[in-house]
Amino acid sequence: MVDLNRGSALGSSGASELFQLLRDGQPRTRAELAALTGLARSTIAARVETLMALELISPVGDAASTGGRPSSQFALNASARIVLAADLGATHATLAATDLAGVVLGEVHEDIDIASGPEAVLGWMVSAARQLLDELGRPHHDLIAIGVGVPGPVQHSTGRPVNPPIMPGWDRFDVPGWVQQHLEVPVLVDNDVNIMALGERAFAWPNTEHLMFVKVATGIGAGVISGGLLQRGAQGIAGDIGHVQVARGAGIPCHCGNRGCLEALASGPAIAKALREAGLDVASSRDVIELVKRGNIEAIQAVRQAGRDIGEVLTAAVSLINPSVIAIGGSMARAGEHLIAGVREIVYTRSMPLATEHLSIVQSSAAENAAVLGASMLAIHHALSPAGVDALSPRA
Repeated sequence: MVDLNRGSALGSSGASELFQLLRDGQPRTRAELAALTGLARSTIAARVETLMALELISPVGDAASTGGRPSSQFALNASARIVLAADLGATHATLAATDLAGVVLGEVHEDIDIASGPEAVLGWMVSAARQLLDELGRPHHDLIAIGVGVPGPVQHSTGRPVNPPIMPGWDRFDVPGWVQQHLEVPVLVDNDVNIMALGERAFAWPNTEHLMFVKVATGIGAGVISGGLLQRGAQGIAGDIGHVQVARGAGIPCHCGNRGCLEALASGPAIAKALREAGLDVASSRDVIELVKRGNIEAIQAVRQAGRDIGEVLTAAVSLINPSVIAIGGSMARAGEHLIAGVREIVYTRSMPLATEHLSIVQSSAAENAAVLGASMLAIHHALSPAGVDALSPRA
């Protein structure tokens, strides 16, 4: 039985707590809700009416009759409100509007440099948000939250980036406060790899409690979900595997100031640099991927070795965290199975058999959509929490 007798800003109705049972989209009758909660039918009816007034649930048809009039069923009304999801990358930005189930309703893309500073980048986001809402024909009061992913460490409790290496001018900048001067809704900010982990799980592994998402691109990082919850750590840098030292990288300088970091050895730019030093005409990660797709042996071997280096670090993570899924994403994942093969080679041979017996190491299913989906989940989870529902008011 589910305890829904906690206090609520909706007074004694407790509708926000009842709504948590209906967020999964499964239709339920008043009688089923009463049986689940142990509350009286009259109490359930009052709470259902409150949620109907908020338009968060709606009738979805009648249940099978066991005699007499069929009972009405209720479920999440995913189209009632919308959230915005922003993926702010190093040199690009994507803004999407989604419904309450995370279905993308519309999105816009822009080539914009994160180094332009917070006011320039967030100014674009606010302008794009207004334009997107207008194009969708949705009044601005339909918007109930915004999720934002940025390519650097974030103090999640405040939404402020902390010493982000590729984001000059962003350190300690009050991202939620600035955005809320223009769009008066809750703003949730997190590291891009964390939101990718949320997006990947929602898209492909909704019932998986222990998952790691590894992004291999300009940098290398991991989002960690354990026990069904995103793990951020004490300072918000849980999963920062790119700056773990690996044996093969001894002496190689990293932009963080240390030597031998995984990122200095196995990131996209690091692979491109190694191939240039071997005499190939390679300027960027994109060139590496093109060479791999054309079957260039040197590029394939370099990408496979990068996978092995990543696998060396992940072997320790497998023992520490014991995930059941490791999803590999980021731009370098487009190199196909060669990168993942290298990861599997090391992890499966060096980890304890019990840890890898049911471990899947796979390419990201959400792929380039992972960050936007994750930012959407960040916003939805906040907006539809008991406190978030309490803060809503019926639309005129």
